[in-house]
Amino acid sequence: MTQSSNDAATARGTAGEVFLAFLKLGLTSFGGPVAHLGYFRNEFVVRRQWLDESEYADVVALCQFLPGPASSQVGMALGIARAGVPGALAAWCGFTLPSAALMILFAYGVALMHGTATAPWLHGLKIVAVAVVAQAVWAMARALCPDALRATIAVAAALVILAVPLPLAQIAVIAGGGVVGWLLLRKLEIPKTGRLHFAVPRAAAVTSLILFFALPIGLPFIARGHASVLFASFYRSGALVFGGGHVVLPLLQQAVVPQGWISNDAFLAGYGAAQAVPGPLFTFAAYLGAAMHDAPNGWMGGALCLVAIFLPSFLLVIGVLPFWDRLRGVAPVRRAMAGVNAAVVGLLLAALYTPVWTSAILRPLDFALALAAFVLLAVWKLPPWIVVVFGAVGASAL
Repeated sequence: MTQSSNDAATARGTAGEVFLAFLKLGLTSFGGPVAHLGYFRNEFVVRRQWLDESEYADVVALCQFLPGPASSQVGMALGIARAGVPGALAAWCGFTLPSAALMILFAYGVALMHGTATAPWLHGLKIVAVAVVAQAVWAMARALCPDALRATIAVAAALVILAVPLPLAQIAVIAGGGVVGWLLLRKLEIPKTGRLHFAVPRAAAVTSLILFFALPIGLPFIARGHASVLFASFYRSGALVFGGGHVVLPLLQQAVVPQGWISNDAFLAGYGAAQAVPGPLFTFAAYLGAAMHDAPNGWMGGALCLVAIFLPSFLLVIGVLPFWDRLRGVAPVRRAMAGVNAAVVGLLLAALYTPVWTSAILRPLDFALALAAFVLLAVWKLPPWIVVVFGAVGASAL
């Protein structure tokens, strides 16, 4: 069987199907990148069954290693697994465009929405995120930490992340989980998870990796005019950030405020609004492009900066996935991945406490609302968007 026929066999869905699935999440996934992983798991592992818990944790673990927005990269990877490279683009568009459009609209009417970041309904969305992440941690722990060793790896990973809350610590914890799994899980039979494959031709993967490394080197030399300089600045920010959306804040501030492209007050107003929209925090770049003093600004500037900051992630996911797909079929690698998956559970457990719990549960009534949301999700199996509405209305009423 040829490579192209293999790709056709493993890409079982369509780009349209992927777009609609991620569009629903793009409209309802509040709470930041950790909560997004919980929403993804509920939609694609539990409800649609596109992959199982172990396969999902494999994807999450890989994307934690890569620079860029981890939840968006997980979405791109799931899109590739379902519908090939067009599926990655469809997943990104569905998940990203709703919040990007809202951020561009906010740039046009920034003076009309002061105080959005402290609105009660926004606090309710943060409370719902507690329930979503708690459900994901509980379910993933049962599936991925079934023995004492892997449970210990998860708890140790959480302790390290809470003690050393740095992006590099996340990478070290995942690598450490892999080493422990490789060395100490030899007596366990780790099944091969062969159902999930990534339909990316080798030539496309190699080309993507070359572009990922070549663009940040070459763009400063070929940048002429404000538009090209702007694109180069946002591409560099997207390519260099580890640790998710909030970590990109100082990089973007350094890229746009000292140059006088946007005032610091406008920068902070947009960052506050970014907390109030669903989808990835990196869509903050769309606001910055739209709010620039000089052209290109407006919707054209927003689109330019949005593409620039996400392009490194797109190239990196397409470039890395095919090689990693082949590696994880080797038995020692599967043992290492079992340890890595346990470490991922620990990362989510630590994130459940901070920033998810600490930013949302401020009083007993908040805990009561989070508990009710958890019951609606885990016991009554209600769709997450209904629970999101429940949280927003409940917090506004309390």
